[in-house]
Amino acid sequence: MAAIDAIRIDSGLGFFGIGSKIWAALTAWNEVRVTKNALSRLTDRELDDIGLCRGDIDQIARAH
Repeated sequence: MAAIDAIRIDSGLGFFGIGSKIWAALTAWNEVRVTKNALSRLTDRELDDIGLCRGDIDQIARAH
């Protein structure tokens, strides 16, 4: 009786692995976009109340 061993090479990037990485990237991009839009709608006084200025928006949006 012959035995056949199946060798599975798992690079972690199968179909679902690639799909989940793309989904994660799109989700992260959207979160940055939404955060930037929300902060951009605030007035300078409102930004100052939370300790930010307009120049901080990009950095803050990407940090979360």
